[in-house]
Amino acid sequence: MNKVTSSLIVLFEEPFWIGVFEKVEDGRLSVAKVTFGAEPKDYEILAFVLQHDYDLCYSPAVATAVNERKKNPKRIQRDVKKQLQVTGIGTKSQQALKLQQEEFKSNRKLRSREQKEAEAERRFELKQQKKKEKHRGH
Repeated sequence: MNKVTSSLIVLFEEPFWIGVFEKVEDGRLSVAKVTFGAEPKDYEILAFVLQHDYDLCYSPAVATAVNERKKNPKRIQRDVKKQLQVTGIGTKSQQALKLQQEEFKSNRKLRSREQKEAEAERRFELKQQKKKEKHRGH
């Protein structure tokens, strides 16, 4: 049976508030980053998660260690309290976000190069057509 664990970390990263969605599935971590702008309220975050959970673009999965032990409820409360006090993104999350950013960058460069080549081809065809029109009547 596949177990999927999700978490959301909301933090302030100059000059905006961002949300980092972490999803661990089959021992692999995927991350999505969302910019909120102004400090979001709890009900705004809940509404965002309910409306846009399926629209999130997660990064490529990175291998991570998964704990399968049951924890004492008081230990869980302490861990949650620690997570609320910690600022910043976990290193695995940062790696996954960086991987996603590089993937988007390479896709953008590829599309840009194709557009430049298409524009150069169009201009060349236009020059050839003008050249033919000049010599049409002679």
